[in-house]
Amino acid sequence: MHRLKRTTFALAFGTLFSFSTMAAQVPVGVQLAEEQKLTRGNGDEVPTLDPTMSSDTSSSRVISDMFEGLVTEDLHGNIIPALATRWDISEDGTQYTFHLRDAKWSNGDPITADDFVFALQRIVNPKTGAPYSWYVSMANIVNADKITKGDATVDSLGVKAVDAKTLQVNLTKPVPHFIKMLAHESTFALPEKVVKKYQEAWTKPENIVVSGAYKLTDWVINEKLVLKRNAQYWNDKETVINQVTYLPISDVNAEYNRFRTGEIDITNVVPLELYQTIKKDRPDELLTMPSLGTYYYLFNMKKKPFDDERVRKALAYSIDRDVVVERILGQGQLPAYTNTPPAVAGFEVPKLEWAEMSQQERNQKAKSLLEEAGFDEGNPLKFELEYNTSESHKKLAIVMASMWKKNLGAEVEIANQEWKTFLQTLSSKNFSVARYAWIGDYNEASTFLSYFDSSGLNYGGWSNADYDAVLKQASSAQSEKERNVLYQKAEQIFADEMPAIPVYFYTRSVLKNKKVGGYSQDNASERRYTRDLYLIK
Repeated sequence: MHRLKRTTFALAFGTLFSFSTMAAQVPVGVQLAEEQKLTRGNGDEVPTLDPTMSSDTSSSRVISDMFEGLVTEDLHGNIIPALATRWDISEDGTQYTFHLRDAKWSNGDPITADDFVFALQRIVNPKTGAPYSWYVSMANIVNADKITKGDATVDSLGVKAVDAKTLQVNLTKPVPHFIKMLAHESTFALPEKVVKKYQEAWTKPENIVVSGAYKLTDWVINEKLVLKRNAQYWNDKETVINQVTYLPISDVNAEYNRFRTGEIDITNVVPLELYQTIKKDRPDELLTMPSLGTYYYLFNMKKKPFDDERVRKALAYSIDRDVVVERILGQGQLPAYTNTPPAVAGFEVPKLEWAEMSQQERNQKAKSLLEEAGFDEGNPLKFELEYNTSESHKKLAIVMASMWKKNLGAEVEIANQEWKTFLQTLSSKNFSVARYAWIGDYNEASTFLSYFDSSGLNYGGWSNADYDAVLKQASSAQSEKERNVLYQKAEQIFADEMPAIPVYFYTRSVLKNKKVGGYSQDNASERRYTRDLYLIK
């Protein structure tokens, strides 16, 4: 009999016995500042505050302060209960019964199982156009895949409100990492009455109703986004920060200067070219942490000549990743030859032939492949490389263009777009080669590999039946060892076709004011909730 196990909690007879350690944990003897107002850099302007429509890190960071799901993460990235206090799992691992706590929306209405049913039905509804509808399909919730393809009705989704405080979710097969997936905002409950009443305007400050620790009070596009403490939040008594302001600053040097003047308490990033100087001058404020992230260049498979794997491989092989991570980045990043980072729990990086070559051998192979595809000095490969506005992305794009010119004779133009426009460019597949990155939605290899599944977000449009089949097998594997073997097969198929170029694996570097407490450095997850933070006197 298959049973799902979780390292964070004890399971007995399919029932989870748990308990929560979420919220700010202020050490004994620490004096708190009188004013608990925090300012955070957030990179790009937030495209959306609707959990159903979110697909980027800037949005996710703010949404996760305002909304909660059935589960969340603690300071160290462990899964802990949130709006669910506990859950039962059937013997065959295909039915989850969640027991909800007595929590309220910010307008005082009770949060019920129906709010989860509404949210999950909304995201798989093709009429919604949700970018993460694939995510629910990958969770193998009954009929999710059929509904997103228009082959079944929305009300046939395998979710059910048994009563106001009991939610039942049925899967087509066991998914070992299902609970981890529920920390993502695409699975969060939504206030049905509010969403239906205000439609697309429901996330405006005057309309929004939230379930999390903070509520939106002010949103000035390209200037600031202000959240204030939600008195109705079920764990408000353990929350310390009263207000958090997010600043959309894509210019990393401008963000750094505002940190230096005390306007920002936590930055989004650190300027690459200043990293070593900052490390020397501000060692107590610079934090460099592990991260579940891969930096890519995506190919548009619908545009020639990028439908030719020889062209894709040539561009991938001819990048000297050691130069990139050591000379250009220099923040402890690792060269990437696979899709999945080595920091992912339980993942063993496979040995790939191209990764084992010397850079000289890769360059020679790249030139040979490109010539086979019909490109040489008389007919050089020409294309545009797109990236979202950022000095770091620009610097790296210039380096890429230079390497491709030197090693392959390719003529590359680089072009930038603001984040929201860039996302539209990707989703409409109006690009040839584009900068991209994937930050894991949960700590398991499938969060990286499933992106390139035929039904995944997959902006490049790559589709491979063998790859899909291997991931499908992995989702029902009986052991972590068996899953790892299948994940390695998926990585081999990826390397054979190279639908995207893995460039490097992330570390995360930020500057944090020393007065900010509760910010964990040992968490490879992107999530750092404001509810866990506090300001020291």
